[in-house]
Amino acid sequence: MANAPGVGIRISIVVACRNERNAIHDLLRSILAQDLAEPWEVIIADGMSDDGTREILAEYRAKYPWLKIIDNSLFIVSTGLNAAIRAAQGEIIIRMDGHTQYAPNYCRTCIDTLDRTGADNVGGPARTKGRGVLGCAVAAAFHSPFSTGGAKFHNPSYRGWVDTVPYGCWRKSVLEKVGMFDEHLIRNQDDELNLRLRRSGGRIWQDPSIVSWYSPRSNLSNLFHQYFQYGYWKVAVIRKHRLPSSIRHLIPVLWVLMNVLLATAMAVTSVAHLQLRLVEVVTFWLTTTALYLAAAMTAATFAAKNQWLIFPCLPLVFATYHLSYGLGFAMGLIHFRSSPVTISNLQRSFARITR
Repeated sequence: MANAPGVGIRISIVVACRNERNAIHDLLRSILAQDLAEPWEVIIADGMSDDGTREILAEYRAKYPWLKIIDNSLFIVSTGLNAAIRAAQGEIIIRMDGHTQYAPNYCRTCIDTLDRTGADNVGGPARTKGRGVLGCAVAAAFHSPFSTGGAKFHNPSYRGWVDTVPYGCWRKSVLEKVGMFDEHLIRNQDDELNLRLRRSGGRIWQDPSIVSWYSPRSNLSNLFHQYFQYGYWKVAVIRKHRLPSSIRHLIPVLWVLMNVLLATAMAVTSVAHLQLRLVEVVTFWLTTTALYLAAAMTAATFAAKNQWLIFPCLPLVFATYHLSYGLGFAMGLIHFRSSPVTISNLQRSFARITR
């Protein structure tokens, strides 16, 4: 840490976390290593953690009195971030995430880029650092257009104007102007905020010199739950803004619905003893499945690069990305068709944040 925070704070780092005992040390070490040369502060909104995270934060707070800990009694990311932003004294807000490590020049580069480009929000691409064979496969798939649709923040080398960036660095006045994070959204609150920012005339810049490393899920169950929620809450964002979804958001749900329809058709024709029709449906299903597997194997070849140990895992990881997002999107279409976008009327499984 080049310079301790002090009077006349210009920069506020904000974090929302809950039950992050295994990750909080790495995050705090990343923060302490920042080479900022001007007064700054850190505000962590804790979602009433009960796994030991609070005790770890208290230990750091005792050693570094500039670290502020506030309660986030509603548990979710958007409420925690908003509480931290409101408590921030700095002119510039830099968001950090509990499952990401940051280069020592991360904050300084964010601020320099914000000043140099005149953008309203800046950030770097989402670089990943997987753990174990499956975690590395999930990380490799994260950067593959086949699984994630080719959004620019998945490209570690892209520099330029974009729709959204991970985390973010803004002037506090910009956040106050656009209304900060939507507290009705469990997921996709970053995308929704950036959408409002762009619709109000703001601009977002991605720069690969802003370096961080995200740790993706390391098992398929957690990955499934994460992307199920992403698909589900994407519908809430679309409904709120009355915008058509990008084609990359629709492909997974169309793939899921096609397979559901084919499975239903196979069951109906089998029960009705329509053997000829059953053969036709099964043949079509096998053909589409073979095409999907061929595409997945091809994408896996490019995604694995020289990491051939993860190659056999990639088709299954791709399928998990697609199935979970597609099912979540389908459930969102059912729920948000007739219900307002609020937390109170959601099933707990859709609102629960897991790691």
